[in-house]
Amino acid sequence: MSFFSYFEKRLESFPDISLPTHTHSLASFIYACTYGYRGWLLLFTVLTAISGIYWAYVYAWVGQIVDWLSAYSPSEFWAQKKSDLLIMLAISAFIPLVLLFETTIHHQVLQGVVPMRLRWIFHQQMLGQSMQFYQDEFSGRVSAKVMQTALAVRDVVMTLIGVFVFILTFLVGAGAVLTGIHPLLTVPFVFWILAVAALLVFVLPRLQRTSRIQADARALMTGRITDAYANINTVKLFSHSHRESGYAKEAMKHFLGTVHDQMRLVSLLEILVSVIAVLTVSGSVAMSVYLWMSGVVGAGAVAVAGALAIRLQGLTHWVLWETAGLFEYLGTVQDGMKTLTTPHHVVDEPNARVFHVKQGQIDFKQVSFNYGKKDQSQPLLDDFSLSIKVGEKVGLVGRSGAGKSTLVNLLLRFYDIDGGQICIDQQDIKTITQESLRQNIGMVTQDTSLLHRTVRENIAYGRPDATDDEIIAAAKAAHAWDFIQTLKDKFGNTGLDTQVGERGVKLSGGQRQRIAIARVMLKNAPILLLDEATSALDSEVEHAITQSLDDMMAGKTVIAIAHRLSTIASMDRLVVMDEGRIVEMGSHDELIAKDGVYASLWARQIGGFLAE
Repeated sequence: MSFFSYFEKRLESFPDISLPTHTHSLASFIYACTYGYRGWLLLFTVLTAISGIYWAYVYAWVGQIVDWLSAYSPSEFWAQKKSDLLIMLAISAFIPLVLLFETTIHHQVLQGVVPMRLRWIFHQQMLGQSMQFYQDEFSGRVSAKVMQTALAVRDVVMTLIGVFVFILTFLVGAGAVLTGIHPLLTVPFVFWILAVAALLVFVLPRLQRTSRIQADARALMTGRITDAYANINTVKLFSHSHRESGYAKEAMKHFLGTVHDQMRLVSLLEILVSVIAVLTVSGSVAMSVYLWMSGVVGAGAVAVAGALAIRLQGLTHWVLWETAGLFEYLGTVQDGMKTLTTPHHVVDEPNARVFHVKQGQIDFKQVSFNYGKKDQSQPLLDDFSLSIKVGEKVGLVGRSGAGKSTLVNLLLRFYDIDGGQICIDQQDIKTITQESLRQNIGMVTQDTSLLHRTVRENIAYGRPDATDDEIIAAAKAAHAWDFIQTLKDKFGNTGLDTQVGERGVKLSGGQRQRIAIARVMLKNAPILLLDEATSALDSEVEHAITQSLDDMMAGKTVIAIAHRLSTIASMDRLVVMDEGRIVEMGSHDELIAKDGVYASLWARQIGGFLAE
């Protein structure tokens, strides 16, 4: 087993490399995916070629032995042909060693490791995509393409080498053997090659198109099913299980239709190739018998030609299925390639540096932004400017769609602006790494999603090296510790070790928000963003946590968004936005005294919430 283990460790499963996004053709994409193990592929190709040539010449040896048996008596056979037989035996003894390394490289180096290696590379590529990318794609669809494409690339490469290199070298070897006996014996084999090639040229492009459509249909089907599972609460709340079944069934029917189309082509291909194989065997035997009857060749030639033809007939079905599979894999790769090679829209500059906030001054300077849409006359933000001083607490006010959350997302550089600058401590955020930028910003949002991990891991996500004491202290400050101690999952885990479920589904909205607040408290970043940070908390818990939030905001630059104006009325400054513009700015008292837009919004509040 240590022999196999040695080869299993020859190829790095999790390399620190990225996939080029300029690979526009299918061939260049597959070639790029072979980076780092092309030497192993070359060695595997050589060993496969040796194997193919060997098996072709085995039949030549059989023919020679038949002729020798006819020519010599048993007592003369060994004496006359001892050296030839020993050479055959020596070569045959060497072949198991070739097969050992061929099989080991196939299974231990390539078959098992390559898919995981590619999944890792694709996963890293997808993690670098922008928020806009994931707003336009099903997460389940992306996951399916990462998994399917990795396997399909592996299967394409292994089929091209393991099948087509073998069959090519076998045919070359067989052709050489038959030509050496008599050139006419190659005629049935040439017929087979031409007939199969013509058939594949006709059928396989259609099979490739069908496979590509099928791969897309499979990804759509997976995405719809995953979407229903991910939003099962909404599905059950609106009693739409049957509707979701119909929605998934529609995708399944479409996928099944592509399967039927594919299987029709495969059936046609198999029938026609089988007919060609039968004609090849019959023709080969007939030709060799004719030449034997003419006295041109010996009985061994009949044995060689017949055996090679029968072997070729057996290989025909193998090649058929592998070829059909190859084009299915190619269709899957071609479909996945579009997603996996999508260029990153938000990227670090080549000389971007790691940034550490020293003070926390924020400046929006003549910012223009419209989600990259150039065809709209009125951008979401146009020549927007706002300066936030060091340690200042600013509340953003406005109806939905005013641009408040957009402003926060731009500060986090989830999107790149179309014009202007966003600076922290006089440093343009485009010139610093995205990772270091976000490490200096803590944020609590109204849409609190937790990772499908333990409570401990979710809180520690703010600072992975935190101790349990620090995690517990953050949980207590967020008034989450009491309910955390009562948690228990189906595996028997309790407290901090409890699994919270996908997106934290096992917890209430208020519990999820308190864990999110604990996570940000633990992170303790110098800039704090609060987007409806207490929207899921009841009044009693919100009142209890307010002091902790005030303590957390001390000494930090804060931007807060809230429809419930009472939660941000105490901020140093309120910025009232409408359609991406600042319409008013000042403290709560100043804006009330001004009797403008903010005063009107305050007066129209119902239960403390901003009227939409």
